[in-house]
Amino acid sequence: MSVGLISLIVLGLAALGFFLGRQKALSSVKGDARLLHSLPSYYGWSVALFTAVPAMLVMIVWLFVQPTLLETQVASTIPAENIAASGNISLVMADVRRIADGLDLVAARAGLDEAGIDALRADFSDLRGRLAEVGVALGANVDGAILAAAKEYRTYSNSLRLGMSVVVLLAALIGAGFAWMRISPDLRARNLVEQFTMALLIGCSLIAVATTAGIIASLVFETWHFFQLYPAKDFFFSLTWNPQFRGGSDLGLWPLVWGTMYVSFISLVVAVPIGLMAAIYLSEYASPRMRATAKPLLEILAGIPSIVYGLFALVTVGPLLRDWIAGPLGLGNSSSSVMTAGLVMGIMLIPYVSSLSDDIINAVPQAMRDGSFGLGATQSETVKRVVIPAALPGIVGAILLAASRAIGETMIVVMGAGAAAQLSLNPFEAMTTVTVKIVSQLTGDTEFASPETLVAFALGLTLFCITLALNVLALVIVRKYREQYE
Repeated sequence: MSVGLISLIVLGLAALGFFLGRQKALSSVKGDARLLHSLPSYYGWSVALFTAVPAMLVMIVWLFVQPTLLETQVASTIPAENIAASGNISLVMADVRRIADGLDLVAARAGLDEAGIDALRADFSDLRGRLAEVGVALGANVDGAILAAAKEYRTYSNSLRLGMSVVVLLAALIGAGFAWMRISPDLRARNLVEQFTMALLIGCSLIAVATTAGIIASLVFETWHFFQLYPAKDFFFSLTWNPQFRGGSDLGLWPLVWGTMYVSFISLVVAVPIGLMAAIYLSEYASPRMRATAKPLLEILAGIPSIVYGLFALVTVGPLLRDWIAGPLGLGNSSSSVMTAGLVMGIMLIPYVSSLSDDIINAVPQAMRDGSFGLGATQSETVKRVVIPAALPGIVGAILLAASRAIGETMIVVMGAGAAAQLSLNPFEAMTTVTVKIVSQLTGDTEFASPETLVAFALGLTLFCITLALNVLALVIVRKYREQYE
């Protein structure tokens, strides 16, 4: 039974519980709702919540735990020589899962049962052909042991899925029965439902916190593993980035950080003045007709994919800067440069700054503007001395969002700035950023036990710390300015 079908059944039981709970509450007072502590609908909601929420929580926990149980069970059946041939148990398990899914597709297409799958598996060449028909190619390391593990994976997965269905439906029925039995005229159903709802809201709000904690924990764990294989002093103090997957790598951090900060700085120099001035014009000076036309046109830039901006940098902006500025001034002869990526990224960030700043400026109370006009200030003086200071916290937030977007951008940097990790002040030379190297270190057939791959997590943690520092700095600036303004 699929997860979607189980969810629909649980929701159906919850809906049924709502009507049955409401009906029982009314029946207990012979239809006179005035004798109930709460409205009849609250009694129905109490049964519906006790039916759906515990069952859904059980299903979510089961889905989190199930992959670990599957891999633990199946990995014990794989011979050591197969793991050694692939280099990593995770790579072997990836093949096992892929083959198991392929067998399900073959069975669904050909209408085979388990006996038919077993018969098909006896002919290895036939099995390869059948799997290729559904888009699953078997590698050279796949043999009978891997296929047996895939069979075990399918069998155990089906058993766990059946067990999940039984446990979830049982939890739904137990919760419904418990809530239904408690219904009486004196039951404070409204208080119960409100407390249940508050607990749900708190749980939902904690999801973001738990997700952030999980991301940080994974980065810290893998970074610690990286520093066990590579000296921390070489990572933090070396000025050379030269990864070699055969060993002997130089994994210095600073060339990548410098490239990231350089490209982001140029992009913000382009985006912040233009975006902020556009926001001031649209909110304070433009007519309603002009605003209704210009604002959607400006926000179209935010909907353009970053790969399109990358092509624009590669085909148009890069050659233009090379032929008209860098070449004649003797600053470089490559179309890939920091300036190319920074300019194009700045164009991409303009709607982020303008749209958010426009919304913040419009949120400033009109009474503040009217008071300034009443004191004799001009419109420009009002904007400069009243509106912008009042909207400054939101404007700083918009700039911070744009900075975070610039730091995390990849495609524009790959196609516009190149991939050279170097320290240089010349903006017309090729450089690279942290995000680009994270992608390059995790692309292809990589070994997750090597420092050349694990360095990606150390770079990710570094990027997180940079963004966190930007947030703290912005909060300090806004707080000090707000104290002066108030």
